Amino acid sequence: MAAKKKASKKPAKKKSTRKPSAAFMRPMQISAALGAVIGNGPFPRTEVTKKLWAYIKRNGLQDSKNRRNINADDKLIGVFGGKKQVSMFEMTKLVSKHLK
Repeated sequence: MAAKKKASKKPAKKKSTRKPSAAFMRPMQISAALGAVIGNGPFPRTEVTKKLWAYIKRNGLQDSKNRRNINADDKLIGVFGGKKQVSMFEMTKLVSKHLK
C-alpha cells in the first residue's frame, strides 16, 4: 500500500494595500508652458503625467517607428526645452522642471 502524502497548505499571504506616497499626491504649481498643454491649476505629479499622456495620445505625438519617443508639437516644444523629439524617460526629467 502506498503512503498518502499530506498536502501542506501554506498560509495565505495578506494583500498589502499600497498607499501612494504623499509627495506624489501633493498638488504642485505648474509653469505657464505646461499649463498650456494640460490646463491651469495645481495638480499632483501623478495627474500631470496622466494629462500629459492623454494629450500625447490624443494628438498622435508618439513616434510611429520608435514608440518610446515623443515628437513635440508647438505647445510641447516649450515644455521640452526646445527639443523636437525626446524619449519618454527624458520627458519626465524635463517636465519636473516645470513643477514647483
